Amino acid sequence: MLRSELVARLAADNPHLFHGDIERVVDTVLEEISSALERGDRVELRGFGAFSARTRDARIGRNPRTGEQVSVTSKRAPFFKAGKELRARLNGGDDSE
Repeated sequence: MLRSELVARLAADNPHLFHGDIERVVDTVLEEISSALERGDRVELRGFGAFSARTRDARIGRNPRTGEQVSVTSKRAPFFKAGKELRARLNGGDDSE
């Protein structure tokens, strides 16, 4: 689902709210999640899942075009772990982890 599709669906489900206000809410939520990850915090949305930042170690990679070895520096990447309720919904009520 695209951000614009999320805004459109929320607007359809909440006709009493202005479209612009819904856009600002969605943008604010996404910006706060991004800011928290940037600070190194973890964001947990109960029943949905948790966002965190994981560090990827430095390594030696390969240029796919030439096969030449390339040094890849360490970096942080976002990580999402689905919550128990979300996994249960996706698996038809069965959440055997």
